[in-house]
Amino acid sequence: MKDPKNDESKNHDTGKDESSFLAIGLSLGISIGAALGLVFDNLAIGIALGIALGIAVGSSIDASKSKHKTK
Repeated sequence: MKDPKNDESKNHDTGKDESSFLAIGLSLGISIGAALGLVFDNLAIGIALGIALGIAVGSSIDASKSKHKTK
C-alpha cells in the first residue's frame, strides 16, 4: 500500500510563484466598475465592464509574465 505522505503526485512545494494577476485585475476591475456604476447610476453595467476590463488586463499581464519567464 502507498504511503500518502510520500506520494510524489502531490507536489505541494514546487518552488514556483503561484501569484496570479488575473485575480488582482478582477478584484480591481469589480471595485472600479462598481464605483463608476454608482456614479453613472447603473451599477450592473459598471460591474460588468469592470469585470471585463479586469480579466483582460489581468490575463494580459499574466501572459506577458509567463512569456518572460520562458525566455
